[in-house]
Amino acid sequence: DLSAKRSLSLAFCRKLPAMDIVLNYGITQLAVSLPDDLDVSIIRKPDMPLLDDPVAALAASFGKPDGGPPLADLAKGAKSACVLICDITRPVPNGVILPPLLRALLDSGLKAKDITILVATGLHRPNEGDELAELVGDSWVMENFTVANHFARDDTAHVSLGRTGSGTEVRLDKRFVEADLRIATGLVEPHFMAGWSGGRKVIAPGIAHAETITTFHSARFMEHTNCDNCILDGNPLHEEQLEIVRMLGGASAVNVVIDEERRISMVNFGEVVESHMAAVDHVESYAVVAVPERFPTVVTSAAGYPLDKTYYQTVKGMVGPLDILEPGGSLVIASACSEGMGSAEYVASQRNLLDMGAERFLSHIEAKSHAAVDEWQTEMLLKPLRAGSVGLYTEGLTEEEFALTAVSQVASVADAVAEAVAAAGDRRVAVIPEGPYVVPRYRPGT
Repeated sequence: DLSAKRSLSLAFCRKLPAMDIVLNYGITQLAVSLPDDLDVSIIRKPDMPLLDDPVAALAASFGKPDGGPPLADLAKGAKSACVLICDITRPVPNGVILPPLLRALLDSGLKAKDITILVATGLHRPNEGDELAELVGDSWVMENFTVANHFARDDTAHVSLGRTGSGTEVRLDKRFVEADLRIATGLVEPHFMAGWSGGRKVIAPGIAHAETITTFHSARFMEHTNCDNCILDGNPLHEEQLEIVRMLGGASAVNVVIDEERRISMVNFGEVVESHMAAVDHVESYAVVAVPERFPTVVTSAAGYPLDKTYYQTVKGMVGPLDILEPGGSLVIASACSEGMGSAEYVASQRNLLDMGAERFLSHIEAKSHAAVDEWQTEMLLKPLRAGSVGLYTEGLTEEEFALTAVSQVASVADAVAEAVAAAGDRRVAVIPEGPYVVPRYRPGT
């Protein structure tokens, strides 16, 4: 039932001798030596095509967009523009895509003072100082344009667009809503709630008010079976995001796809929904990997820097491989957690989980119309906890913080694998070095 255009890719190696695996971990990598008598499958993306000149490809897309008018036509007569960028948790190559985009806007008659670059933080913390400069990735951009953070809890910074059909009150950052030209930029990769990141997701939750975010991140959305990695059809979160884009009156987007080494495989411009879908079509056959068996032991990462800066984001790496984990199996994940647990609200949610237990915690959040801030990540953690045992290797958490994770502490990935293999009586081990940027799917017979 796999079409040629949206086929699942098989890309894993069997039984490599002298098995030294390398996991994405922090700003470097984590090397792990496994016994060569294990039956190890390395699961990663197939080689992706790379753009020789991403800047030229983007410039060409301005004139031949994936949906909507050319950029020059959109910018003609515009008095203001707002460009959204993802926050520090996403490795978007902003230093490559922002300069040509902004120069195209200047060439179309817009003034630098009338262009705002808005960091779509959602409910994440702001990016400031050196971190903001790192995020933007280009000194010319930093020196010549206004770069600002979105603050989801600032009531005065948002305007109301009404309610969606499901009842979500839609309030978005007025700097984006009121701009003559609205452009979202972002990375298109698997997302364990919205199906795929980027596009409409940069708008909501990216620049949405806390009221909006906590509504469509409530359990009535999150517990839907289609609120999952790489699923758009029937995904209630995705559908809510599309409705919000329509209420906004539309927008444009620059979408980027990168390979395992974070080189640009695709970049395009166009109407936000259509151009995003073109990027999804490109990345899907690489990021979704068909695997013919399930494994009693799975080793993965939280994707390395910048995604693995917190335990909050580490949960994505735990959810990604669940389809190939045997029921009751062992999942071992490595994550730097260099900034600790995450927000104070997330810490409070983890305390609630430990105090209530999984069943009572889920019943508690299912009864609410609005999620508590960052509570949804604790909710997602329930998925791997139900699937089997989870062990975390990290150097970034204190003992007090680790006690809040609800998973087991791993002093060594290799030792954790040895223990899991011995307990299972099965030498088969799956390794996913890139973590949540690759989504393995169990497909017998592939």
